[in-house]
Amino acid sequence: MKTALALAALALGADAFAPAAPATRAATAVNSVWDDYAGGVDFRGKKFEYDPLNLAASYPPLVPWMRECEIRQGRTAMLAVIGFITTDFVRIPGDMYSFEAIPRTIDAHDALLKSGPMYQLALWIGLWDLVVTTSAMQATGNGEREPGDYGWYWFAPKDEAALEKKKVAELLNGRLAMIAVGGIATQSIVTGHGFPYI
Repeated sequence: MKTALALAALALGADAFAPAAPATRAATAVNSVWDDYAGGVDFRGKKFEYDPLNLAASYPPLVPWMRECEIRQGRTAMLAVIGFITTDFVRIPGDMYSFEAIPRTIDAHDALLKSGPMYQLALWIGLWDLVVTTSAMQATGNGEREPGDYGWYWFAPKDEAALEKKKVAELLNGRLAMIAVGGIATQSIVTGHGFPYI
């Protein structure tokens, strides 16, 4: 009985080392998210299609929404980096914004939350989302506009290839800024210093 069980185990275990049957591919080409959207490159301009959780292939109807969110968060992060660094050197007029009232930029959130300006900021961002973002996202979902496109082309290049290059640059700079704003906040808290945060 033991010999029969050992032989059966060996026979079943051998299947694990047998070559797998070749997978058959469909004859039709699958359109990748990287074919439709800019941004499948790294900072050197080389191909870099990063989607480790395979979200684009798993949820194709949500890809425009995800791209819109990436562009919006990148734009916000780029403004945040500029704001973090600028307020270490320059402040707007008013006693509540002075260097004496708020010596470090990182402390501005809590100080301005207590005095009220942060509530105005939340109100204006909320109104922008209700008036502009909601209708823009509906248009994106219906295929009437590209993600992140508000039709503001005052400074955009006229050449299509140059515009595509600017879109990729915006994505890469936004991705970098999203990481940078976290690093700036962390370094500012850890070191207790402003720019250059060391």
